[in-house]
Amino acid sequence: MKDKRVYDNILGAIGNTPMIKLNKIAEDIPATVYAKVEYFNPGQSVKDRMALKMIEDAEKEGKIKPGGTIIECTSGNTGLGLAIAASIKGYKLICTLADKQSKEKIDILRAMGARVEVCPTNVSPDHPDSYYSVAARLSKEIPNSFYPYQYDNLSNTAAHYESTGPEIWEQTNGKITHFVVGVGTGGTISGVGKYLKEKNPDVKIWGIDAYGSVFKKYHETGEFDEKEIYSYITEGIGEDIIPKNVNFDVIDKFEKVTDKDGATATRELAVKEGLFLGYSCGSAFQGLRQLKNELKPDDVVVVLFHDHGSRYVGKVYNDVWMRENKFIE
Repeated sequence: MKDKRVYDNILGAIGNTPMIKLNKIAEDIPATVYAKVEYFNPGQSVKDRMALKMIEDAEKEGKIKPGGTIIECTSGNTGLGLAIAASIKGYKLICTLADKQSKEKIDILRAMGARVEVCPTNVSPDHPDSYYSVAARLSKEIPNSFYPYQYDNLSNTAAHYESTGPEIWEQTNGKITHFVVGVGTGGTISGVGKYLKEKNPDVKIWGIDAYGSVFKKYHETGEFDEKEIYSYITEGIGEDIIPKNVNFDVIDKFEKVTDKDGATATRELAVKEGLFLGYSCGSAFQGLRQLKNELKPDDVVVVLFHDHGSRYVGKVYNDVWMRENKFIE
């Protein structure tokens, strides 16, 4: 009998991640809370799903040829998903990252064979030195290159509509009432949200945003307010642009979480639930906690945890860094 967990290569291990009930940390939340734990993907993040989908769709459309170069601006996790796919498929990879991203992410990308260009965080998206602009410039200069641009590439949303959403629906036996996730490119919330709303229009889709990001105000007013944009520490959620992947029509609410509350909740999840998670996972749970008064005892909440704590050992899990940022005494 063929064991379904035997694969021809590592790409077969992407998806079908477990759902884990949250217990101690969710005691004061009047609902059943499950975590969709995406660090069980081979690149230890949810981004493996869309990275592979963007490459496979580009191959079908003839946008990348054998031996070509993939160039992407990333906060790290999409880059790692692309690195895994590139190594199997024989592509070169160049990643541009903002300098606020953790050293661990940069080191892991280089270990996986990627060339990494580190760019300044505190510049506007259209500045020539921004990580968006550097990726766009390199894609024009390097022949046979493909620039997925995860923010506007709708294969990102499609990956989650095709895999993450159906998995969550099946794992909850269709009983899910609320889906909670941090929003960056918007692919996860939009793909999962679209799928779940098609199954049951009453499912609430809650996006978790960062202070310093434009999403919440834009969703509520339709105004892109540059006064909302300022530097923040949380990695992987919030934006200073409106990506095409953010489908505001399927999102019921945005909740902002502070850098400090996201960081302390991340550490709390490790201690109370044994889940060693990334920074934005703490933000996602903290956002749910802030909205707990909107929940009822028979609600079934799924919060998606994006990535693994190994990328944040020098930051969120480092007491010196936490003290420097006044997150702990």
